[in-house]
Amino acid sequence: MSSTRLLVGTRKGAFILRSDALRRTWSIDGPLFGGWEMYHLKGSPADPERIYASQSNSWFGQQIQRSDDGGVSWNPVGNRFEYEGNAGTHQWYDGTPHPWEFARVWHLEPSIDDPDTVYAGVEDAAMFHTTDGGKEWLEMPGLRLHGSGPAWQPGAGGMCLHTILLDETNPQRIFVAISAAGAFRSDDGGSSWKPINRGLSSGEIPDPEAEVGHCVHRIARNPSQPEVLFMQKHWGVFRSDNGGDNWINVGGDLPSDFGFPIAVHPHEPETVYVIPIKSDSEHYPPEGKLRVYRSRTGGNEWEPLTAGLPQSNCYVNVLRDAMDVDHHEPAGVYFGTTGGQVFGSFDEGDTWEPLASHLPAVLSVEVQTLP
Repeated sequence: MSSTRLLVGTRKGAFILRSDALRRTWSIDGPLFGGWEMYHLKGSPADPERIYASQSNSWFGQQIQRSDDGGVSWNPVGNRFEYEGNAGTHQWYDGTPHPWEFARVWHLEPSIDDPDTVYAGVEDAAMFHTTDGGKEWLEMPGLRLHGSGPAWQPGAGGMCLHTILLDETNPQRIFVAISAAGAFRSDDGGSSWKPINRGLSSGEIPDPEAEVGHCVHRIARNPSQPEVLFMQKHWGVFRSDNGGDNWINVGGDLPSDFGFPIAVHPHEPETVYVIPIKSDSEHYPPEGKLRVYRSRTGGNEWEPLTAGLPQSNCYVNVLRDAMDVDHHEPAGVYFGTTGGQVFGSFDEGDTWEPLASHLPAVLSVEVQTLP
């Protein structure tokens, strides 16, 4: 029988939840790397026992950890990230030049077919990759050196490259998202990049329809529809049917179109999940009701999913990397909150139950559907 592994990164360590395919009972291991901020844990699609983790600490800095046995044991791997050449400067909050600097790894994306190849999105917004299992990390400078780079600005959480999507049907195609610059696509394996923000509108910037400068929070897609992308933006839920060349707003009947995560059902490419919060200054659910919203029509209509979730006095947030969907049938949906809860649904969102409580604030949730 297949099994399920949930990788949870928090402000004070990592936790691994394990269950079988039925997902009725769960074990919890952790905290791993107690006291460290664990920004992201991600397993390799090519070797599920290979897991990479990004740990960060304001005192000790950034470290990449690797497990080759499904998270039972861990070893630090290469931690040398250097911007290629003269990094130069980019624009800061007040419009003045600011040196590019390396703060932390926000997101790790292992290759689809090679467990030793991993892509990393970092703050300040740059992209790195390794081909030797993490021993050496080399910048892919085409992104940072894009002509629009000097106009990128940090969002409230820093200027981070937080989303990397690899196209299963085209190994040369990569999508990334940067807060606050927008979404970009490479069609040549990361050598060059194209901004893909047409159709987005951001009232917070001088030119609301600018080519770059948009605060994209997350992008998701289903491999069976490689040209269809869904986006949760700083105000707005969007859809693209042409690989990001154009976007349309599909958040019409949500109680708020502000939020951070977005996820797509693995078997139903038109089924999408978001978790709205009240606003960019009030990071908690509208009316204090924790609701996941599901669209089965690619964003045309949304329905609230509330069974098993707190519907009063709930003021947590769900961050951009803290939601995921497994590949079982029926699919399981998972998310973690800044209040330290991890919720799961094993009927595609119809009902929910807590899998863990009283954890540190959850930064990321990744699920592995294991053979």
